[in-house]
Amino acid sequence: MSDLLQRLRERGWRLTAQRRVVAEVLDGDHVHYTADEVHARAVDRLPEIARATVYNTLSELVALGEVLEVSTDGRAKRYDPNAHHSHQHLICSRCGTIRDVHPTGDPLASLPNSERYGFALAEATVTYRGVCPNCLSEQGTANAS
Repeated sequence: MSDLLQRLRERGWRLTAQRRVVAEVLDGDHVHYTADEVHARAVDRLPEIARATVYNTLSELVALGEVLEVSTDGRAKRYDPNAHHSHQHLICSRCGTIRDVHPTGDPLASLPNSERYGFALAEATVTYRGVCPNCLSEQGTANAS
């Protein structure tokens, strides 16, 4: 049973077959699927699941705080079930691959007082960008041609 499914059960969230399938699709490390990717994977498990059901379920999970909605550079939103574990994201600027990362140190502490402008800081979101190994190897292959 996934961590997400367990959390939803503990909350008393009604787990219909459709909701269960969406939660199962979101199970795993470094999961950051678009709604369309969630739907495609859900259809493999439950062929009759409607796209609207997937979208509605994802919206509910986000509203419950059980799934994070990740937006990057005008690409489709992605859904991250790692909502209860503090982490940041590493994003490939070419293909959009997203990985969870857990840097050491407190990003709030790294902002000097002179740059806080009197704000009482509550959280910081850091996004690391670069090029993933797959895109680097494709670039190397293209340059060799």
